[in-house]
Amino acid sequence: MTSFDTSPQLTAWRTLLALAVVFVMLATTGWTAVHRHERTTALKSSLGAWERGRIAGRQLPGPQSTPARLARFFASLTAGQRDRLAERYPLAVGNMNGAPAALRYRANRIAIQEQIGVERARTRDKRLSPAGQHEAGRRTHRLESMTDAGRQILAFDPEGTGRVAEVFGDLDRAERISVVVPGVDTALLTFQRTHRRYSAPVGMAEALYAAQREARPSTRTAVIAWADYTSPAGLGIDSATAMRAERGAVRLNALVRGLPGGSPVSLFCHSYGSVVCGVAAHALPDRVSDIAVAGSPGMRVENAAQLDTGARVWAMRDSDDWVQDVPYLELGGLGHGADPVASGFGARVLSAREARGHGGYFEPGTDSLRNFADIGTGEYGSVRCADDNDLCRADLPGTTTAGRA
Repeated sequence: MTSFDTSPQLTAWRTLLALAVVFVMLATTGWTAVHRHERTTALKSSLGAWERGRIAGRQLPGPQSTPARLARFFASLTAGQRDRLAERYPLAVGNMNGAPAALRYRANRIAIQEQIGVERARTRDKRLSPAGQHEAGRRTHRLESMTDAGRQILAFDPEGTGRVAEVFGDLDRAERISVVVPGVDTALLTFQRTHRRYSAPVGMAEALYAAQREARPSTRTAVIAWADYTSPAGLGIDSATAMRAERGAVRLNALVRGLPGGSPVSLFCHSYGSVVCGVAAHALPDRVSDIAVAGSPGMRVENAAQLDTGARVWAMRDSDDWVQDVPYLELGGLGHGADPVASGFGARVLSAREARGHGGYFEPGTDSLRNFADIGTGEYGSVRCADDNDLCRADLPGTTTAGRA
């Protein structure tokens, strides 16, 4: 729900909820069943080649091995051997949780360069419609920008609408790590924007990284723009159910478990991204210290305790955000449960002044971004609560407020 701010789409969402029972009945009879045929993708081909590969006479570990095992494997290699693996299997290595971050950046740069060639060829492919050729041109331009000097692409998959993740800061040396989890219509072409810059993952992460450095210059931070899940396209059945969130939650947990070091991790989850974080919460490792949601349609639970996480749970919503008019309920699998900013939910409710609507939470100069930065750097005593009270800071490190949020 990243970019939907209009009332007709909100009406459509309500209609979907009203049709929940009918949908479930049809689904159980198989009327809505979609038969998916597995096909080979570039990433699957790279992973398959990796499974058959060897280095210095050694068999390579399975690509689905735990991040810890993969980290040990890469640590046992020479720098030259690691580079050869990145060159041979760029997509596999570039998406391998447990591989060194710098090696993943190198592998993904190679994979992106290869995909640029594919997209350029598609712009001249007479079998494609003019619209298809135009789309290939747009993808080429986006991919070329991702090879600019200094960009650190942590994950990349060109299949379909595309998945990608980018790091700002030094991930290996970071004392605090933040992950931005965006909402619907997140794809390769919407990973960054010129117009409405801070409503796209790259702009969100850049703004958060800059705000964290301003809030606590002495703390080494890293921020990940994480668009490495297949988000719902538009406001439809997929955005009203948890199917995409459940798959995204698996990927989010894999990312966190594969991060280097043991520094605290904070998740900043916008709109449908908060559904992903809610579904992921119970399985997150202990290093996740905070889960902050903004403009949330719900987290698939009735209260924060049901998230079953030791992380602090924060929530905010701007007064102009249309998502407040979405029915906060779950019926027949549609809808995402209780309102995270409601008093009975149990989250620490933050100020979002100046956010201006559903897509403005990462705009510089807003309370929402300042609050995110304070949480991400551990400056809990500086967060600003909603309604000018101190409840959201209760029992936090560096604060003296009594009671619970």
